[in-house]
Amino acid sequence: MSAYWADLALYCQYAFFAYFICINSAYLALHYVSVFSIVRYMRDHRADYLPRNLPAYQPPVSILIPAHNEEGSIVSTIRSLLRLDYPHFEVVIVSDGSTDATVQEVIREFAMVEFPEAYRQRIATQRIRSIYASTRHPNVRLVDKEHGGKADSLNAGINCVRYPLYCAIDADCILHPSSLRRVVRPFLEDSRTVASGGVVRVLNGCTVKNGFLEKVELPQKFLPQFQNVEYLRAFLFGRMGWSPGNALLVISGAFGVFHKERVVAIGGYRNDTVGEDMDLVVRLHRKMHEERRPYRITFVPDPICWTEVPGDIHSLKGQRVRWQRGLAESLVPNAGMFFSRRGGTVGWLAYPFMILFELLGPVVELVGYLAVLVLWWLNLIPLQSFLVFLFLAIGMGIMLSTNAIFLEELSFQMYPRVGQQLRLFAAAVLENFGYRQMVAFWRVIGLVRWLFGGRSRGKWGKIARDGSWQQAATATHAVLAQPAADAAAVERSSK
Repeated sequence: MSAYWADLALYCQYAFFAYFICINSAYLALHYVSVFSIVRYMRDHRADYLPRNLPAYQPPVSILIPAHNEEGSIVSTIRSLLRLDYPHFEVVIVSDGSTDATVQEVIREFAMVEFPEAYRQRIATQRIRSIYASTRHPNVRLVDKEHGGKADSLNAGINCVRYPLYCAIDADCILHPSSLRRVVRPFLEDSRTVASGGVVRVLNGCTVKNGFLEKVELPQKFLPQFQNVEYLRAFLFGRMGWSPGNALLVISGAFGVFHKERVVAIGGYRNDTVGEDMDLVVRLHRKMHEERRPYRITFVPDPICWTEVPGDIHSLKGQRVRWQRGLAESLVPNAGMFFSRRGGTVGWLAYPFMILFELLGPVVELVGYLAVLVLWWLNLIPLQSFLVFLFLAIGMGIMLSTNAIFLEELSFQMYPRVGQQLRLFAAAVLENFGYRQMVAFWRVIGLVRWLFGGRSRGKWGKIARDGSWQQAATATHAVLAQPAADAAAVERSSK
């Protein structure tokens, strides 16, 4: 019997080390692709090369803001959008049956009046109660509808928008004045583009006044600091690594631009998933491949959207459980892409990566930790093997996070001070001792709920927001009447 358990322990070691080598080799490959891609991007796009006197080349864009009980942040978000350095855009706020003062705040701050607008329901949604238009800003409208979830709100917004491209952002987001024209740029450079996404950064710790990002600073609390490192890692080498191969499977629901007709053609957003943003991108890939239609889905690393992340354990847990469940709900219904003959890079690389390492990764990680610990405790593996496994697992996590910080410093330098960089590095180290394992456990809970909890109903995620990044508004109307600030000036002021 002892020989049997010894052999089993040996096979477990081989299996975990093989998986460990595969996943980290994949992450390292993505990192090096990202380094070359960012260097090339910075070389080609660092200068604002679009002529200022040719705004007609930039297509009009509709900005959608789905909102449910966002009275604390919705006004700041709209103010930041009115500062955008973009020639033609509209802002459509969709209140999804809000029970707080979201609708009243928007009506009061932007002098809204009910507007008898024709509503063409191309995608089925919950009933629209009223549509309002601003008497102060002709490009701002408000849609008040019955509660149906975030996906239903986005679909209602798509039914209302007037322009061929739409940009979906969250109700607690702040955009740089140059962000929209930068994220729209792929549509100008390549007519095959159907979607593009930008970088999302952590707003906690920053200072916003009148919708203007006055100061960029790192969060003070540990949880937002760890998430800051996660966001750098996810965007600067996770998504940047897949984009050159047209294999990007995720565009954040907080900031993405889509070709409206392509989205309508696949039925809009699904209401039965909590990961409607990823599901939409996966279905776009699948539809384009099935139709053998040339297309591009692109990630752009410099359009920045700032968003508030959870600052408490309960909100963070709920968010990560929803994300993992949404990942499963997006990938499994589109399993036909897995090694599909017509799947291209998506079907042969990105989709298997997401299944094996992102969907199943938390399970393997936790089982690996527990198995190695139990085997060492039972003296079935030597102490050296146990320590080597821990050293490699934690060391690779630190290295990947540090590489993401290196990419940030190499490219956009939003945290240029030495003190900020030291705090980022400290968070990159400390997140591997408890935080990473805790998040993996929550992701496993999300998988379990997906397996045994039935279908989702696209419910809104509840996150406790403190809004400490907002300062009291002053001279609001005068400020909004001024021309939008130049992007370079904004970047200098934020540093």
